[in-house]
Amino acid sequence: MHASLERVKGLRNGSVKLLDKVNTGAFTLRILGSGTSVGVPLIGCSCAVCTSTDKHDARLRAAAYVSLGGLGLLLDAGPDLRQQCLRWKVPRVDAVFITHLHADHIFGFDDVRRYNTLQGNQVIPCFGGSETISGMHRVFPYISENPNPQGLYRPLIAFIPKSKPFEALGAWLTPLPVEHGNVETFGLRIDYAGRSLAYIPDVHKIPASTLALLKGLDVLVLNCLRDRPHPTHLTRQAALDYAAVIAARETLLTHLSHDILHQELEAALPPSVHVAYDGLFRVLV
Repeated sequence: MHASLERVKGLRNGSVKLLDKVNTGAFTLRILGSGTSVGVPLIGCSCAVCTSTDKHDARLRAAAYVSLGGLGLLLDAGPDLRQQCLRWKVPRVDAVFITHLHADHIFGFDDVRRYNTLQGNQVIPCFGGSETISGMHRVFPYISENPNPQGLYRPLIAFIPKSKPFEALGAWLTPLPVEHGNVETFGLRIDYAGRSLAYIPDVHKIPASTLALLKGLDVLVLNCLRDRPHPTHLTRQAALDYAAVIAARETLLTHLSHDILHQELEAALPPSVHVAYDGLFRVLV
C-alpha cells in the first residue's frame, strides 16, 4: 500500500497519531473571519456598520486557524477561505475540523488543495461529526484521499468522523456537541501544552453535558450574533450569560452580524470578554 494511504488507514483506526514532528512550540489562535453567514458589509446595505471606516467592522465569514507547535489546524472552511489564507499568510494546514455543514462554513473547502501541493501531496485529514462528514462526501463527491487517475488537480482529503475526544497534532481535541437549528453541530476544545482553547462559532444552546467539558479554559471563542433573538444563534445577552458560567480567562465573541458595531460592543463588555475581529491573534503558549 502507498505510504500516504497507509497513514490514512492508521488515522482512521487510531493506530497512527497525526503528529509529523516533535511538537513543543507555540500554541496560537488567529481569527480568520468573525462575520455571520453573509459577511459584513452586506451586499447593498448602507447601515452604520456596513459603511463603517473602522476595519474591525469588516468581517469575513467565521473561521479560525490554530498553530500547534508549527502544525496547522483549520477550523471551518467557508467561502472566504482563499482570501483569509492570503491575507493572514496561513503557512500550512495539517488537519481541518468542520463544525457543521452550513454553506458559510464549508464552501471554500476546495481551496485546501493548495496545501496538499505545498506539503508534498500529503493527504490532509478532515474531522467532523458523522452527519457532517457524510454531508461533505455529498457536497464534494470528487474529493478523496486517492490521487485523481487522470492527474487532475483535486484535494487529497481523508474524511474522518469524530464525536469523541481524540489526539491529533500533538493536542487533545474534544468535539463539543451544541444545538444550532436542526443540523448536527460541534464546537471544538483544544488542549495543548497545559493550555486550552474552545471554538464554538454557531450555537443557540449549549447542553449541560457540553458545559461540563468547558471547565478551566484559557480562551473561549463564542457565537454572538446580535441583540435581537434569533432561532439558531446566541444573542449578546445569552453569550454573556454562557461566558459567565464557563468563566474562561478570556472570551472572544464571534460570528457577528451587521447589528454589532465593534467599538460600541467592546466598550460595554466585562473585562474578560472582547469582540473578536478579523486577524485577531492570541498566543496561548
